[in-house]
Amino acid sequence: MFYERYPELQKCREQIENARMLLINTYKNGGKVLVCGNGGSAADSEHIVGELMKGFLATRPVLDERIPEKLRCDLQGALPAISLPSQSAILSAFMNDVNPEMIYAQLVYGYANEEDLIIGLSTSGNSVNVVNAIKVAKCLGASTLSMTGSRESKLSDLSDVSIRVPAEETYKIQEYHLPVYHYLCAEVEKYFF
Repeated sequence: MFYERYPELQKCREQIENARMLLINTYKNGGKVLVCGNGGSAADSEHIVGELMKGFLATRPVLDERIPEKLRCDLQGALPAISLPSQSAILSAFMNDVNPEMIYAQLVYGYANEEDLIIGLSTSGNSVNVVNAIKVAKCLGASTLSMTGSRESKLSDLSDVSIRVPAEETYKIQEYHLPVYHYLCAEVEKYFF
């Protein structure tokens, strides 16, 4: 149904399905997802984390008996995810004191483990701070996924999986990113809940 609704995304279907499996395997192996991007892609980072950390399309009952039933009824099952752009204090401190091109790389270095997945969003695929985050993730042995436009880019070359949507203009790329990450979040939720 997804590809029928967005037939132009058939062009990157294999990449999207590989990303779906990468997300599922990350969570099956006890990992978490870290997401980063700039501008509209920073907003998309927040959006992705929102869909993963609480119910998206499904009810996610909490069955963890360590949590009293009275509290469990007001919680939802979470798929651990962190939006790196939302951490303004450390980002602005690092930008001011060290190197703005390394802001996301620093957070990846501090948070990431081998079981984790780092998602880099960039319409150009060449945003230096996002590229550096993916480079550090690879050094740490974490998995990497990028979402870009159709052109070859540094991110598409570096990432384990790169979804290159069929557009070259920023707003069109972002319009494609939204249904792609909604599909991925829905599929991962369906698998686990």
